[in-house]
Amino acid sequence: MKLFPPIGLSLVLLATVESRGADAAKATASSDREPLPGTAALTLDGDIASELVAGVDRFLLRKIDASVEGRARHWNRDFSSPDAYVRSVETNRQQLAHRLGVRDARVNAPALELLATVDHPALVGTGAGYGIQAVRWRSFGDVHGEGLLLTPEGKSPVADVVVVPDAGQTPEQLSGLQEGMSPQFQVARRLAENGCRVLVPAIMDRSMGPHLGRGRMTAREFLYRPAFELGRHVIGYEVQKVLSAVDAFSAGAPGRPVGVFGWGEGGLLAFYSGALDPRIRAVGVSGYFDDRRQVWEEPLDRNVFGLLDQFGDAEVASLIAPRTLVVEAARGPEITVTGQGGGGPGRLLTPRPEVVRQEVERARKLTERLSPAPTLDLVMSGDGTGPAGSDVAVGAFLRALGVSNVLLPPGSPPQRAAWIPDAVERRQRQMEELDRHTQRLLVESPEVRREFMKRLDFRTPESYAATVEPYREYFAEDVVGRFSDPPLAANPRTRKAYEAGKWVGYEVVLDVFPDVIAYGILLVPRDLKPGERRPVVVCQHGLEGRPQDVVTGDKEAYHDFAARLADRGFITFAPQNLYIFTDRFRTLQRKSNAIRKTLFSTIVPQHQQIVDWLQTLPFVDPQRIGFYGLSYGGKSAMRIPPLVKDYVLSICSADFNEWVGKNAATAGTLGRYSYTWSGEYEIFEWDLGSTFNYAEMAALIAPRPFMVERGHFDGVAPDEAVAWEFGKVKFLYAARLGIGDRCEMETFVGPHTIHGQGTFDFLHRHLNWPKP
Repeated sequence: MKLFPPIGLSLVLLATVESRGADAAKATASSDREPLPGTAALTLDGDIASELVAGVDRFLLRKIDASVEGRARHWNRDFSSPDAYVRSVETNRQQLAHRLGVRDARVNAPALELLATVDHPALVGTGAGYGIQAVRWRSFGDVHGEGLLLTPEGKSPVADVVVVPDAGQTPEQLSGLQEGMSPQFQVARRLAENGCRVLVPAIMDRSMGPHLGRGRMTAREFLYRPAFELGRHVIGYEVQKVLSAVDAFSAGAPGRPVGVFGWGEGGLLAFYSGALDPRIRAVGVSGYFDDRRQVWEEPLDRNVFGLLDQFGDAEVASLIAPRTLVVEAARGPEITVTGQGGGGPGRLLTPRPEVVRQEVERARKLTERLSPAPTLDLVMSGDGTGPAGSDVAVGAFLRALGVSNVLLPPGSPPQRAAWIPDAVERRQRQMEELDRHTQRLLVESPEVRREFMKRLDFRTPESYAATVEPYREYFAEDVVGRFSDPPLAANPRTRKAYEAGKWVGYEVVLDVFPDVIAYGILLVPRDLKPGERRPVVVCQHGLEGRPQDVVTGDKEAYHDFAARLADRGFITFAPQNLYIFTDRFRTLQRKSNAIRKTLFSTIVPQHQQIVDWLQTLPFVDPQRIGFYGLSYGGKSAMRIPPLVKDYVLSICSADFNEWVGKNAATAGTLGRYSYTWSGEYEIFEWDLGSTFNYAEMAALIAPRPFMVERGHFDGVAPDEAVAWEFGKVKFLYAARLGIGDRCEMETFVGPHTIHGQGTFDFLHRHLNWPKP
């Protein structure tokens, strides 16, 4: 969203920008393609930005493939006994819970509550030997699970089971109270007919909204977005509901065997629940178990940060051992989410039977040294793509629970009462509870971050430098994500591309990693004297931008600021960052997230290579290289200089704000500006709410100079949110560190644009270069 000033103010502002631009000599394309002295000739033709993105894509796909072998470094399994094995994988269990966002304390010994009114009793159906009641149970905070409870009549249950529906199913369908599902598929009803007490929780569906009046994406993605920013996840929330149901079962009938069973999304939730809770004796997973290396193609609500770094399905299965896991290779949910309307695109396909078999074998190999051997049953429904809930799978699951009776065939459908729960109203209640919980976490997050940052020591510059370094390391490893690959030799290739009255422009390509290049445009002033070394300003474009946008053409918002700085005598370099070509780059974020990385895991080493190369140039002062970025380039200004310490200052233009709220708010003033509603589905960063908002990122830049450039009518955020967050930064610089002259914010009457007045003065002062 962009907000602009009234027409009169707009004309004044544009006249000011145009007058500034008129002072700069216009660049023209150079017919002389000679390279910069000391570099090889650049011969790469076509769209170099496109080649850059394609190369990063190949690099990430190789990293995903390599993650399978790399997972072993995270595990230290002890096979000396089943108990020793369980203890040895406890750390991995905790790490999986952390990745899934299972962090909130559950209610102690929750009770299953009947849902009834004076007009509608809780009993909603009766079957052959069992009754069906509408129930709920408190799980965590003010969040409840809600669903149906099938209870045998006249006898004690042989086992307690949580049967988790797919996102496209309701508890009523799995219990036989609604049509549209074959009796074989009605697993909850079949288990009740065989003597089990069965709880069927409702889970969030993929209805397209709008949600809360604005979110035109699936309901699951709508909940995923703000939760992800706060270190939670829609998967984790629903796993918590399943585990709370297990808590209720265990409190009410200690010693009775407990199992979980699910298909599709329910299979995912049953699988993770079984991995996290050793009380669950048997786990049944149908239409889900797979090789997870294509997780980046699945709907966005399945994006789990760092999952593949430590866990494929085989590794998760090894957390269930030595208990029983029944995997049914069956037809899974097949859906396509187009992404139209603002959500992220994704699809679900039936797992290929041969791949399921390979992953099961890999899981067996991980635990083959355990004695007695864990039970991991692979059941093929037909050829592995048949309907879920086969007799063989359900029978194997019951035997794992200690039920030795012969599986009964499906009986008559249960008799439905006059009233059953309204699935749409129930979904809305569940969504509003989860959204309220996430928003409460958002309100509490400043204090969480304050506690996180409490080890900073402000007594002396030396003590601050020493104590900020562990936070910078955490930011690099756990927030941005860092590749351990050593950089390649830069092998610079250049060619002259632009001519202007005061400078010459060169296209530059550098090698970074295999298939990964850095690309940009270097502007060199013509009046350099022999032996002179000048400061450099790295000028960063925004979303869908290119280096050319900041050099020539007077593009909206940029106003050729790299060229204007070169006119003032600065050397400038305009890099190509990854955020271009819409879904092509957003898919790179999905691929990166799977292996505990982000877009900036690649962008940061690209910039380090750029700076390292710039420092070798005979006309560059290596101690005077600054960073200045607009919009997504402003996001870059908050994330790159903390880790590329050769940047001696950073200017964040048209982006600085209360970033966590910008991503996670669904109500109030910040909710009006929130990315929760936007098409920029890659923007969400795991657990920033608990670690680094923009003030904390600025603390990683300190004590280097830092500046914010802010137009009053910039639609990024309201002035008060920007001022609130900047106030924390100014307090750090001025009050804590005593270097208030190194921290500034310039505001101006204007929109989302480079203003180029106070920031230019800031560059001249802190890079020690005289004004023209």
